[in-house]
Amino acid sequence: MSKTNKDFWNGPLTGSRIKSEDVKLPEMLIGYFIGPFGALLASGIFTSILQNYFTDVLKLNLTFLTTLQLFSTILIVAANLIVGQLIERTRTMAGKARPWILLSALTLSIASVLMFVVPFEGTAKMVWIAIAYNLFYAVAYPIYNTANSTLIPVSTRNSKQRGALASFTNVAGLAVMGAGSMVFPILVSFALKENQHLWLGAMTALAIFSALTIFLQFKFTRERVTEEQMSQGAEEEKTVKTASLKEQLSAVTSEKMWWIVMLFYMGFQWSGAMKNGSMTYFCKWVMDNTFFGTADAWGASQSLLSIMGAVPMAVAAVAIVPLCNKFGKRIVCMVGMLLGAVGGVIAIMGNGQIVPVAIGVALKCLGSAPACYMILAMLADVIDHIEYKFGIRTDGLTMSIYSSIMVAATPVCNSIFSAILNASGYDQAADIAELCPYVGDTLAQGRLHITNMARAAVSMVTESVEAFVQGDLKMACKVVQDDDKVDELFLKVRAELIGCLKEEVGDPEAILDLLMIAKYFERIGDHAVNVAEWVEYSITGIHESNEHHPQNVL
Repeated sequence: MSKTNKDFWNGPLTGSRIKSEDVKLPEMLIGYFIGPFGALLASGIFTSILQNYFTDVLKLNLTFLTTLQLFSTILIVAANLIVGQLIERTRTMAGKARPWILLSALTLSIASVLMFVVPFEGTAKMVWIAIAYNLFYAVAYPIYNTANSTLIPVSTRNSKQRGALASFTNVAGLAVMGAGSMVFPILVSFALKENQHLWLGAMTALAIFSALTIFLQFKFTRERVTEEQMSQGAEEEKTVKTASLKEQLSAVTSEKMWWIVMLFYMGFQWSGAMKNGSMTYFCKWVMDNTFFGTADAWGASQSLLSIMGAVPMAVAAVAIVPLCNKFGKRIVCMVGMLLGAVGGVIAIMGNGQIVPVAIGVALKCLGSAPACYMILAMLADVIDHIEYKFGIRTDGLTMSIYSSIMVAATPVCNSIFSAILNASGYDQAADIAELCPYVGDTLAQGRLHITNMARAAVSMVTESVEAFVQGDLKMACKVVQDDDKVDELFLKVRAELIGCLKEEVGDPEAILDLLMIAKYFERIGDHAVNVAEWVEYSITGIHESNEHHPQNVL
């Protein structure tokens, strides 16, 4: 150990604030809760909303997204394995993981913003997104995630203290998913919407917050085990049998239980990622959001469903360990999966109504809790069994594969979902003209307000353009006010179409097409409001959100 190295890691910015030989509350709270929460917040948000941002804000081609996410998976898996080896070879008085934590304060914060800058259009935009996406998922995120996972075993040799640190980290992970799936969708649906500049502002603020919390994590953690090895020459490690990568691969692949647990975890993790990636679309297009007073309150529906899922999992955390100790991990997990399947059936049969869907989601998440909390314990049991049979430890290899499955779940499942959307004909920019013949149908003319809605939307577009050309503030404000009429008409159209379905009046396929037309008219009105608000801004210097009701300008 050089004096220069030692002095560098003891400096005012690079030195650890933790001096105690025992793990205490500040280290638990700041190093293992606040730090991971801020660092992983972008990932939690991306899990629930990034796919929707790509399709509905950037209007990216679904074939491109499918290809990008599948290709990125290869890079993500490779990156996790490479970073793990780099960390293992790092030896400083600051530790082997903490220097990489410090580096990620820069890399993770920058990478989380780049997908929202988008300075190009066309092919150049897709190239930019491909690079930015992989800088986050295949470079920045593996650096932080692998280093963060390594911190717990090198922080202390005390098993109880390790358990406490792991608990804080797991709680941080649950909080991140909660913020990503409960809070951010509301911000998107009511404020950000499809405004690229607002998205960039929100993610920039998030990046600054992440950088600060990661730096705090670096300052309030300590690798006591690494320090011990560096100071004493790791004499105790000389007696431990080390195995080559080939030996480890041979051991794990020949063990049946290793395959069972890994494949189970892959199915569990990836089904959850598929659910998270599709939740926004489900809440937008399937859920009856009028429960919250407006058909556009999909963010509120998504947040409510997330809460209904998070609460049972939080409550279950108290009971899972005692139940597993009494009945065994396998039995508790199997019963949980059956309960989760029942919840899934209830949610599907809920027909988009908030109450049965919420109940189904709650049961599904409650049933998933045992597997969520016990998977690492089951893997640890398998690792011990492999050691008993072959005389070697496979912690590093097993956990790197585990981490790869976890990190790759989101891009893989998003790519699959992108392919499904593409195959089903989902296109945010689809031509309304393909559906317009249905407007002349007797059903539409006799029972629906869709014709009036079309006229109102056309009028809003016309007036917003005139306001822009003429610089007419009064007309711009009228456009914003008229949006309330279009929204009211949409609610009436939706209610009447639901009545038609219940009464079995008319062709169900035509009714669904009419609903799609109505939704497009409503979105056209929103775009007209955007134009009008920027006209207002150009004249007054004031730009309010799309939800405001402007004062009369006379």
